[in-house]
Amino acid sequence: MIRKKDHIKLSITESIESNVDPGFEDIKLIHMSLPEIDFNEVDISTIFLKHDLQAPIVIESITGGTNQAMRINGNLATAAEDLGIAIGVGSQRAALEDKKMIETYSIVRDKAPSIPVFANIGAPQILYENAEDYVKEAIKMLDADALIIHLNVLQEVVQPEGQTNFRGLINKITEINRKISIPLIAKETGAGIAYEVAIKLKLAGVKIFDVGGLGGTSWAAVEYYRANKVREDQKAKLGKTFWDWGIPTVNSIIEVRSIPGIKCIASGGVRSGLDVAKAIALGADLAGMALPLLKPAMQNSKKVKNVLMNVIHELKTTMFLTGASNINEMRKVPLVICGNTREWLNQRGFNIKSLNRKRH
Repeated sequence: MIRKKDHIKLSITESIESNVDPGFEDIKLIHMSLPEIDFNEVDISTIFLKHDLQAPIVIESITGGTNQAMRINGNLATAAEDLGIAIGVGSQRAALEDKKMIETYSIVRDKAPSIPVFANIGAPQILYENAEDYVKEAIKMLDADALIIHLNVLQEVVQPEGQTNFRGLINKITEINRKISIPLIAKETGAGIAYEVAIKLKLAGVKIFDVGGLGGTSWAAVEYYRANKVREDQKAKLGKTFWDWGIPTVNSIIEVRSIPGIKCIASGGVRSGLDVAKAIALGADLAGMALPLLKPAMQNSKKVKNVLMNVIHELKTTMFLTGASNINEMRKVPLVICGNTREWLNQRGFNIKSLNRKRH
């Protein structure tokens, strides 16, 4: 519980974001002076996991397992239900180990009965002997529509009490995928997912990837502050050294989205509706936000909704300015990739020309 409280407190009181740009600045959408559409008719609805969403947005996993988290999750879920968007919860390990904490997670389904809700368990926990029961209990707790397995290898290696055994995870993910009736989501927590990893996970049965790229919250930074607090000097130095480690979000979207037959959630430094639009144009199905919603969620659901409604208005404005009347058209708008992102993709052997497209 102390760790959960630390994470919330540090996320609010300290500078915990990466110093690396997530890459959205390198994506230039082409302005259309004659969009030939009515702004009031721009349709941002989409379908995800057989649910009709009013916007291609998910409230990313933030917390759970503390009394404070119950209020946060309740406000987030209320906003998500009102706006018709998806939501994930933080790691459910706390409630699986202490039943008194269940309500801090289950409140999400109570407040959001009609939208997609994602359960969440850490990769090291699926190596437990009772992993199958663990997973099924996490799903039942929320009547979840999908299960996130979060890949937080960087955070674990920096964390003073981190679990660093990641051996055999692909086989365990394959087993779990066969034994549950809802989709798996492989989610990174700030260091991005590479093409090579996504290929392995797809073979294991994963078809939804939340890239969780570099450019937003740095969990190495969060654990740096925690290690400093308890005077774990070696861990603190690790956190500082690897503060900006990972694959920038935009690069990771493109790496993952180059694999056929998968769905992609863009997260990691998504801060505006313009970022959401760029993510959709690059092939993401949804875009996720977490840190910008934490402070509002500590107050009330109305403040969470206000942040998200601004993002939604920015998304609609971007679509209007690029001549996209709906999300499917947004996926086809012309764009240009510049700067470090272009260099990265060239070095990694991805086809830039297939992305730098023209509208005919």
